[in-house]
Amino acid sequence: MLNATKYIGGTILAFGIITFLIGFFATDSSVLTPMGIGAVVGAVFVFLIGIFFVAAEEMLEKAYRGVEPYRTK
Repeated sequence: MLNATKYIGGTILAFGIITFLIGFFATDSSVLTPMGIGAVVGAVFVFLIGIFFVAAEEMLEKAYRGVEPYRTK
């Protein structure tokens, strides 16, 4: 699941950066620039939520095996 999160987040991030650069430097249209910014921010959210799900999955797997998760004193 971590690999899927990396690939999807990286793909969206690359698309967002390319869209932003094309909108900011190459064209006179101001529509592509905010779309690129939104795609970059969306990629960051997808990556962070994916990391949260991977961590939650690991904790649940440990709980099902009977291994105590990290316990504080």
